[in-house]
Amino acid sequence: MTKKAKLSRRGFLQTSAAATAAGVAFPTIIPRSALAQGDRPGANDRIGVAGIGVGRQGSGVFRGACNDPRTQVICVCDVNRPRGESIAKANGAKEVYQDYRRVLDRSDVDAVTTATPEHWRANICISAALAGKNVYAEKPMTLTIPEGRLMVKAARRTGIAFQVGSQQRSQRENYIGCEFIRNGGLGEIKEVFAANYESPWLCELPEEPVPAGLDWEMWCGPTELVPYNKELYVPRGNPGWLSFRPYSGGEMTGWGTHGFDQIQWALGLDSTGPTEILVDGSALELPTYRKPESLDRGNKICSEPRLSYRYANGITVTLDDKANRGGGIFVGEKGKMEVFRGALGSNPPEMAKELLEKSSRKNQSHVGNWLDCCISGERPIADVELGHRSATVCHLLNLGRLLGRNLKWDPDAEQFLDDAEANSMLTREIRKGYEWPKV
Repeated sequence: MTKKAKLSRRGFLQTSAAATAAGVAFPTIIPRSALAQGDRPGANDRIGVAGIGVGRQGSGVFRGACNDPRTQVICVCDVNRPRGESIAKANGAKEVYQDYRRVLDRSDVDAVTTATPEHWRANICISAALAGKNVYAEKPMTLTIPEGRLMVKAARRTGIAFQVGSQQRSQRENYIGCEFIRNGGLGEIKEVFAANYESPWLCELPEEPVPAGLDWEMWCGPTELVPYNKELYVPRGNPGWLSFRPYSGGEMTGWGTHGFDQIQWALGLDSTGPTEILVDGSALELPTYRKPESLDRGNKICSEPRLSYRYANGITVTLDDKANRGGGIFVGEKGKMEVFRGALGSNPPEMAKELLEKSSRKNQSHVGNWLDCCISGERPIADVELGHRSATVCHLLNLGRLLGRNLKWDPDAEQFLDDAEANSMLTREIRKGYEWPKV
């Protein structure tokens, strides 16, 4: 917080007691959030914000937080120092770091936005939560399922507001459509369709000179230290880290987290997950890119075998080419509805049209909702548990494609049933010195 005087819980109680003795009335009910986190910003405080990872996506999220009148811009962190300096200057931040731990050490930072590559997400988010910093993390929230559970655990332990960047939950059309389906507007759901998202593949790109000001060792972080190549460093290029293991889950997590998040939300199943992964074909043989090239070859190979998954209630979601990326098609007793980014369609057409005409709901600020919760102690609309569950669907599908066989999943225990090989693939190797913090 940026008040000149910041009261600790003990100081608050002492001040309250002294004031009461002097005849000044104070409320006798202390909010749960004040007890859980003494430094939570109050209604009249400004929230000290920092941006960790401020590239293409991260700079936009950070800017959204900086532009809110309730915030005070503190600092920026990016492994690319020139980029960090540029974003800091544009948003009024005075300090620039290349090591996120320097940010988390600051007592004037109340909240962080982070949009690093996926292989860094767990370390930063768990550390931030344990340091008592509120977190806005871009989707996909995780690279593996166990690290997602640790992120939830860390957030719950410290009581911070943890928002995942599944911003479609804040969009008008998505909210209205998912609520309608969840409340039985389509009747019993017969089947659901999602886009067929590509899984990631391998890379052994040739070494290039590391640009001045880029800490490549830090960029690699928890993964193996490999030679720099600009087509690995960029998120989407020829082809970019988003298509490569072990940095990402490919478009299965890149776009899939949006789509499966909407499906889980609409079905009222976003605090659980599938019980079966169904695979139609043989195991994926991962291609390796040894030089920069377009996405075409990798996408063609890594969109097979075809997949579907089933929930305990019998609803099956099929990945095919019918649905738009980032959404789903729901087929029910009373018609069909498609929900995707900022759009709602139906058959019969008047169903969606009437829904939108009758609703007074407007688009909401996803970052604004997070900042609301930083102050109130409420859970945001895309809370960490929901983000974890949506990302889990993506990871399960990627594993099914790699193994080339049907899998049975326990969404409560977060383990495969009677499948030691599949369970051994739930985690990933972490480079020494970059282990996850203990929660």
